Amino acid sequence: MPRKPTAVTDVTGHPHISVTRARMRARDRVTEEPVTSVTPVSAGVVLDGDDLPDAVLALDLGTSTGWAIRGADGLVTSGTVSFRPGRYDGGGMRYLRFGNWLTELDRLSGPLSGIWFEEVRRHLGTDAAHVYGGLMATLTSWAELRGVPYAGVPVGTIKRHVTGLGNAPKASVVAAIRDRGFAPENDDEADALALLLWAIETKGGLR
Repeated sequence: MPRKPTAVTDVTGHPHISVTRARMRARDRVTEEPVTSVTPVSAGVVLDGDDLPDAVLALDLGTSTGWAIRGADGLVTSGTVSFRPGRYDGGGMRYLRFGNWLTELDRLSGPLSGIWFEEVRRHLGTDAAHVYGGLMATLTSWAELRGVPYAGVPVGTIKRHVTGLGNAPKASVVAAIRDRGFAPENDDEADALALLLWAIETKGGLR
């Protein structure tokens, strides 16, 4: 006897009908860990004297995405957020959650007037390249839809700005960011903070 279709609510809160038996049995049987998690937000640091308007966001894109935001009041907060998919998630769920996270960040800390992301030309593996490309596509389409300016910044440019060396190791970047008064939990958060400092101190590359 065919199984009766079951109403399921997806991550956006909209109900849809699912008749995939394996998925439904797995959903009933397995409780996954939350797929979106955020590290404790670093204590805010106030930056005075920059010329960028309103709130600006810097991102180190990846499964574990580092982020740093400078509010209109000059307060900088930062952290990392994981978009690792659950065991039974479809391939697009990480990007849907990323887009929803951007919307929530814009609502709570925005409106965002500019977004900068670390522009990576070479990846350690194919999967990492695919994830980066998907996140970048989600970010740029999200920004286009809302008229928010965005730009990618080469890794060497960011490293050179905070350490003086374009090929500085991750440990040097973390140390340089801590010397500036921040307390990043990991190198993803440190990279986002370094990018934010570059954007603020060069007016988005104009200086």
